[in-house]
Amino acid sequence: MLEPREGIPPVIADAAALAEVIGAFAAGSGPVAVDAERASGYRYGQRAYLVQLRREGAGTALIDPVACPDLSGLGEALSGVEWVLHAATQDLPCLREIGMVPSHLFDTELAGRLAGFPRVGLGAMVENVLGFVLEKGHSAVDWSTRPLPEPWLRYAALDVELLVDLRDALEKELDRQGKLEWALQEFDAIASAPPAEPRKDPWRRTSGMHRVRRRRQLAVVRELWETRDRVARRRDVSPGKVLSDAAIVEAALAVPSNVHALAALNGFGHRMGRRQLEQWQTAVERAKSLSESQLPQPGQPVTGPPPPRAWADKDPAAAARLSAARAAVSALAERLNMPQENLVAPDTVRRLCWEPPKDADADSVAAALAGHGARPWQIEQVTPVLVEALSTKGTGA
Repeated sequence: MLEPREGIPPVIADAAALAEVIGAFAAGSGPVAVDAERASGYRYGQRAYLVQLRREGAGTALIDPVACPDLSGLGEALSGVEWVLHAATQDLPCLREIGMVPSHLFDTELAGRLAGFPRVGLGAMVENVLGFVLEKGHSAVDWSTRPLPEPWLRYAALDVELLVDLRDALEKELDRQGKLEWALQEFDAIASAPPAEPRKDPWRRTSGMHRVRRRRQLAVVRELWETRDRVARRRDVSPGKVLSDAAIVEAALAVPSNVHALAALNGFGHRMGRRQLEQWQTAVERAKSLSESQLPQPGQPVTGPPPPRAWADKDPAAAARLSAARAAVSALAERLNMPQENLVAPDTVRRLCWEPPKDADADSVAAALAGHGARPWQIEQVTPVLVEALSTKGTGA
């Protein structure tokens, strides 16, 4: 499929055109296909730079959320309507920022996982389920570009062209497999989930951190990361374009004594100006001047069980329970033809095996699963195999 059925619609970039779209989509019928394009790797943050919608009776709309940053009127017009998204959790945060929050949804990627499709990207799903090949050449472009080139707009319109058709076909397939109710529970859980909490100590996710062992070096990572973040936010560019993670780790390992030593490190080479080098060296000096009590602790506070590789030494019985539980969940997932992580969250299994209920019977295991956020269908499926795994392996190494 190379062209949208009605051609490429004009990009909505003013209040009058947006009001027309809101009226048309409010008057449409059936589910609404929704997609958003971000500029990951180019811009700071994960904001939407294009929003695409399609609904029976309204056609396709392409909206510029930079020119129209408040789409809450559109969100309200679609309240109560089922939104069809592909990989909903990726798009919902940026849609929420501009006032678009679905009350209920259908996620075609998650539906594909539950139905057992081996490839669940949108192109693969449309091809396998509907028999159409979508042109997929522009997914990683800089969507903050203005004006957006016509080939990109064509690609964006095609992303929602067949989404409702895909939803209808997947609904039939899930129903045929007896999994439709499971999928609906999953979609409700996504739609009702609160926004994610800001990540604590995000600098600890710097790639290559496993090489940084000493607390003073950790402080260098933190100071450089936070400086980079401020610069990236101010310039509205991806942090990786300001300074690479690899460069941050190199500086942390070396703890350079001056700008000259910093400039000799990988990632701080000849193309970096003196002022930039001084900015990074100042961050290093801040880390060097901290007292011992101000230095970050190695590792993050662990709220759950320790890493499974340590279980055999710390608690052999728990390690045996986890081994049995993983094998049982894996076998069940294979029988149900779906990924293990969609059957039950691996973290939930770990927590249950590390601290099992005192009497690991069906009721207590089901209650523990519910306490960890498992949906009713998941509890129904995995409780019997987990009860068996916990009881048969709970007393020995």
